[in-house]
Amino acid sequence: MRALLVTPGTTSGLKLGEADDPVPAANEALVDVEHVSLNFGEVFNARESGAEPGAVHGWDASGVVARAAADGSGPAVGSRVVTFGYSGAWAQRRAVPVAELAVVPDEVDLAVSSTLPVAGVTALRALRRSGPLLGRTVLVTGASGGVGRIAVQLAARAGARVIAQARRGGGLAELGAHEVVPDLDGVGELDVVLDNVGGPQLVRAWELVRPGGVVQSIGWTSGEPAVFQPYATVGPAKSLTSFQPGTEFGADLDYLLGLLARGELAVEVGWRGSWQRYEEAAEALLGRKVTGKAVLDVD
Repeated sequence: MRALLVTPGTTSGLKLGEADDPVPAANEALVDVEHVSLNFGEVFNARESGAEPGAVHGWDASGVVARAAADGSGPAVGSRVVTFGYSGAWAQRRAVPVAELAVVPDEVDLAVSSTLPVAGVTALRALRRSGPLLGRTVLVTGASGGVGRIAVQLAARAGARVIAQARRGGGLAELGAHEVVPDLDGVGELDVVLDNVGGPQLVRAWELVRPGGVVQSIGWTSGEPAVFQPYATVGPAKSLTSFQPGTEFGADLDYLLGLLARGELAVEVGWRGSWQRYEEAAEALLGRKVTGKAVLDVD
């Protein structure tokens, strides 16, 4: 099959080439991939982290079930599905555990559904882990990206007062942000922070969190170190926690797809094109020129 392969020394760290077809386990469906959604972290890692040359990278993909799981679980052949995994998405075919996929409703565009796994489930689970949100002040940094735009909407739905920080803040007020700011100057006390940026801004966000509050470190797009002053983390109890979304995305994907189908969640695709344009897509994403998500069509 054709696939985007990890290729050190190239601009994006990728090259379109040939890979072995996946062999599904008994609890896995074989999916013909039609759309791939790119995430900053996976594209950065393919280029920078020394990933195994020739590996098929990628987390998010949507497509059609070509072979149902042999154990009888999961959707039937021909079902439209969105899938998640920590590798294998950037290819024509993908074997995926049925616990990591969800059937896409007819009302939801298949390409749009591909944007949900990492961005949507990360936002959903990070907010859940932050405790009750009703009446609390929630800051989302890097809010113009895929995770940020969904987090703003989910936090507002939960009754929070939402502050969205973004260099390009267009449309965030319409998604539910009560305040849109380019930086944290003048921002008051906070209860919850979902930080996608890291670096000095993470340090500043920590300073603004009230006792009992929490900072969820879910991304690091700045690439800069976070340097805390001595005793900055000593004082009334509050939390700075690392975050990963984990596994078994199926149920949460089903919930998010329901919101999309009912028009209660909006996803912006800021870049879309053939996967043959992967170099262009990677450059736009890493250069933070994409509002929302970038989607490759597997043609």
